Amino acid sequence: MWHGDGVRVLVVDDDRGLVRAVKRGLESEGFAVDVAFDGEEGLWHAREHAYDAVVLDVMLPGMSGLELCASLRESGNWAPILMLTARGGERDEAHALDTGADDFLSKPFSYVVLVARLRALLRRGRMERPATLLVGDLLLDPATHRVARGDTELKLTPRQFSLLEFFMRRPGEVLSKQVILEHVWDFAYEGDPNIVEVYVGQLRRRIDDPFGRASLQTVRLVGYRLDPDGG
Repeated sequence: MWHGDGVRVLVVDDDRGLVRAVKRGLESEGFAVDVAFDGEEGLWHAREHAYDAVVLDVMLPGMSGLELCASLRESGNWAPILMLTARGGERDEAHALDTGADDFLSKPFSYVVLVARLRALLRRGRMERPATLLVGDLLLDPATHRVARGDTELKLTPRQFSLLEFFMRRPGEVLSKQVILEHVWDFAYEGDPNIVEVYVGQLRRRIDDPFGRASLQTVRLVGYRLDPDGG
């Protein structure tokens, strides 16, 4: 079993019952856990201590989670941040990624999934995440929704854009259909999982085929990955 020995996590949420439950669960797996119940308190903790990860609610009294996340990134704090959003809060999820969060989880969530997401973030560690994403000559600007391959501007639908952004934030990583569904669609999505294949095909026809590239690759029986050297 994986344990969090030596790992320090900050949990910021104004739902005291949820915070207590998460704190107990994480501590039972060996994490050291500090808690805060509003944005200002969370910001103080994050500036005073070095955390390996931060679990942060979007909706907080005073300073919002988005403002707190942006403040940490602006000050050069790149501790991985898992943002908690409202069910169906796609706008919050998009803003969370735009302000520098690494991942998000919709409420109500499974504790098992929360721990799995934290494990994944901790494995990746601290990485500076610039506002504009660049993989090879493929550029994506989350704030302006601009996408370009070299000097050629690309037009994508909102869902295609979200899918490409998810791949570009994890270049070289093999991503399963299930992981893609949970992040780009919704954790509770119950439609046809083949929708991922459909959108990957659409993306290829826009970002790869016209340029003779093969950056968006299928890893047989596993999933897909965006190869930084694939073209």
